[in-house]
Amino acid sequence: MKMASPIKRRVSRQIHIGKVAVGGDAPISVQSMTNTETCDVAATVAQIRRLEAACADIVRVSVPSMEAAEAFRKIREQVSVPLVADIHFDHKIALKVLEYGVDCLRINPGNIGREDRVRAVIDAAKFHNIPIRIGVNAGSLEKELQRKYGEPTPEALVESAMRHIDILDKLDFQNFKVSVKASDVFMAVAAYRQLATQIDQPLHLGITEAGGLRGGTVKSAVGLGMLLMDGIGDTIRVSLAADPVEEVKVGYEILKSLKLRSKGINFIACPSCSRQNFDVISTMNELELRLDDVTTPLDVAVIGCIVNGPGEAKEAEIGLTGGTPNNLVYVDGKPNHKVKNDVLIDHLEKLIREKIALKQEQDKDLIARS
Repeated sequence: MKMASPIKRRVSRQIHIGKVAVGGDAPISVQSMTNTETCDVAATVAQIRRLEAACADIVRVSVPSMEAAEAFRKIREQVSVPLVADIHFDHKIALKVLEYGVDCLRINPGNIGREDRVRAVIDAAKFHNIPIRIGVNAGSLEKELQRKYGEPTPEALVESAMRHIDILDKLDFQNFKVSVKASDVFMAVAAYRQLATQIDQPLHLGITEAGGLRGGTVKSAVGLGMLLMDGIGDTIRVSLAADPVEEVKVGYEILKSLKLRSKGINFIACPSCSRQNFDVISTMNELELRLDDVTTPLDVAVIGCIVNGPGEAKEAEIGLTGGTPNNLVYVDGKPNHKVKNDVLIDHLEKLIREKIALKQEQDKDLIARS
């Protein structure tokens, strides 16, 4: 019997980033950000489409200039995934992308300048019913807070966030989410834990500038995992110095490991040892490569020997246990048939795709009946 997630999520108010609900009882969404030159519309659209194919729920695009705002308009026309415009300081850019159909603004109201400029942006966001993300980062704290605290601290991050929140409160604007990111795991976790007790808006989680693919994945998994286990977090972005598609993949893997989302195949595979009856590592590498397009949830166990193999295979929808002379395949937890090593990968891929097609057909039937 597989254990359900024991996590009890923090209660937050719900906002909408385009078609994606964030907060409340909505699933935790996975975000990424383009790293193309925004004014290169074709390249940016192509990257967004790759992120959509990887099941990114939300995509952020940097809009640093009016030229980029004009490019954003063309990008918006060509993609359907909800888009967040990342804007710093210039309220005119914010007003322009609001006009062009942005789904969320990432802009800190305290950094816009004069009160009339802040009010203009908030009034336009209200008119278009567009939420804002307040994004506090340890690397860009206000100079006053740097002097007060001497260095970035969790308290400094939260104080910065609350200053921006106070501005929105005074303008009667509650349609926002907040992030308090740091590259230091302990600082970020402490800041989010503090903020979670002070507001009821959704929280956007991230360990900023986490590093490259391997190091950043580990750091993000540790930091985000600690917060998600506390029930904190409504949307996540894994920040990697890598292909943005990898951010989405890692984000889903983190959520899958905590049983907070299920997308694609959940592989249970042994690290292999001298007991293995087939090459587990090469088999897994090839299966992951071939089945990268799969988004339907499916538990697949690939175990090289009979010590742990039967137990894991019984808990999976498709299971493989190494054996001599042939390997044993389980379907829905029961021994089904045997397969030889020389056709193992092709056979497993075919079996998995058939199982997925059957699940999709069953899902269609359920929807049709309801």
